[in-house]
Amino acid sequence: MTEENRRSRATEAFFGRRRGKGLRTMPGTALETQLPVYRIDLSSPAPGDLRELFRAPVSRLRLEIGFGGGEHLLHEARRFPDTGFIGVEPFVNSMAKMMLAVAKQPQPNLRVYDDDATQLLDWLPATCLDGIDLLYPDPWPKKRHWKRRFVSKVNLDRFAQAMKPGALLRFASDIDTYVNWTLLHCRAHPDFEWLATSAADWHTPYDGWPSTRYEAKAIREGRPPAYLTFRRL
Repeated sequence: MTEENRRSRATEAFFGRRRGKGLRTMPGTALETQLPVYRIDLSSPAPGDLRELFRAPVSRLRLEIGFGGGEHLLHEARRFPDTGFIGVEPFVNSMAKMMLAVAKQPQPNLRVYDDDATQLLDWLPATCLDGIDLLYPDPWPKKRHWKRRFVSKVNLDRFAQAMKPGALLRFASDIDTYVNWTLLHCRAHPDFEWLATSAADWHTPYDGWPSTRYEAKAIREGRPPAYLTFRRL
């Protein structure tokens, strides 16, 4: 099956290109050797206990959608070795960078998925996640493309189905229209509540936050990030 046939309209709605420049030898080799080890196979039903997916004993489960260069995901996985992390990233070059990192330093509490995050969300059992991070997602800034933003009623329904009561949904962006969009959608959803009590709450990075090159560039260019936190009711 070709990649174009494999991709669905839903997949194309949330992210653009799958590849950038050709991979160099080391990232390419790491992708070939490590992705089969870390990739979650959705062709079989999810295990009743998702902790079985990991090569290390874990007590909690978190999901990061669109991990990009992987700085935050790796930081959190190393910071919380007793938590199992699932990272989703369809962009091949970013996944290759992650696989090169874990080839150099294995991460037994990490698994990844390299396609549409909605496929993974639909595969997960109910109330299994302790948290979801959606950090700097593609903002699709043109109004005619807003329907392609990942935050939507249908995807918030997916989040709510997969998250435990009390689990946290964290969203960060430097695009004010997407921040407003996310606030409107999450506050309108019956299963989520916004935890901010003052302006400082959404201007202050999360605890232990590792700033990324993308974020530093946004700040230099005058786009201050917002950090939103919602609780699954």
